Amino acid sequence: MPFSASHLSELNLLLQFPSTSTQEGIKVHAHTAAAETVEAAESLFEKGLISQKDGGYLTPMGCEAVELTQKLQSMLSGA
Repeated sequence: MPFSASHLSELNLLLQFPSTSTQEGIKVHAHTAAAETVEAAESLFEKGLISQKDGGYLTPMGCEAVELTQKLQSMLSGA
């Protein structure tokens, strides 16, 4: 099954989280962020990967997802 547009938005949002510290998060501003980014944040929250529906911090499962997403990005970019 190919990645859907919403999956790609979720992966791109995960890549915006700092991977070096669980004490740093992000905030998705609903009034300025793209609709797909807002929807991605809400979806990641519902899946238990982030702590707030508008960003927040990565959960332990979210940390693992970011690590895997970074590895996949690295493999695909040939780095």
